[in-house]
Amino acid sequence: MKTTEELIDKSETRIFKAIFPNTTNHYNTLFGGTALHMMDEASFICATRFSRKKVVTISTDKIDFEKPIPQGSIVELIARIHKVGNTSCTVKVDIYMENMYSYERELTVTGYFKFVAVNAQMKPISILD
Repeated sequence: MKTTEELIDKSETRIFKAIFPNTTNHYNTLFGGTALHMMDEASFICATRFSRKKVVTISTDKIDFEKPIPQGSIVELIARIHKVGNTSCTVKVDIYMENMYSYERELTVTGYFKFVAVNAQMKPISILD
């Protein structure tokens, strides 16, 4: 069995996306709901890779939209285990924006997603064995 720290390192999840018109709002920036969807997906993958169990999102906390993400940008989502409980874990997700045609990169969104491990009856179980 690996240590918790090794599991955290191995479960870090990185996803890249291009921001196309179908993901933007009337300001031609990434729609907040789409950003939340992408963050929940990245955090779910991270929590699953960490626990190797069925997990469900039970809460989100402190989603900070620091800067709008314009259409035509590339984003990288980085999801990493932030806190581990008995049946749950919290995943921090950062979204970095990159200009498609330069090397500029900056942190634009940060949020926390909490997951609980569940059995077949959807009852909480230990997040780690």
